[in-house]
Amino acid sequence: MVLLRRFLLVSLVALGMVLFYLWFVLLSPFGYEAPKNLPPIARGEHQVFVYGTLRYGLVRWLVYDRWGSPQKVTLSGFRREKLDLHKAPQAQVEGYLLNVDATELKQLDRYERLGIRYTRDRVTLSNGNSVWVYRRL
Repeated sequence: MVLLRRFLLVSLVALGMVLFYLWFVLLSPFGYEAPKNLPPIARGEHQVFVYGTLRYGLVRWLVYDRWGSPQKVTLSGFRREKLDLHKAPQAQVEGYLLNVDATELKQLDRYERLGIRYTRDRVTLSNGNSVWVYRRL
């Protein structure tokens, strides 16, 4: 019985730590301040190519409050290497295309730590659409 109580206590503490981390990274007003040199985000709809954690609906819901219905797309001329994309003329990366508004793009910038961990660059998909993509600094 003592072991079960300890296990439950440790489990609750671990869950609390995970929830605190998610809140701190995704929702809190602390921990991230956008660098001053970033250009303002234009109003309207934006398209973003995602190839990592943002492919998952639950992550998108945590970041900007909706699952969305992304479409599968291909980015040619790049290869994925862990958390980054590198130019490679003969390669291609499978991912998803997100349609987001300016507020949601700002939330994605926060999640990706724009200006600190990632840049947001324009790329052209295989279908010819020009979209945003996050690339490691």
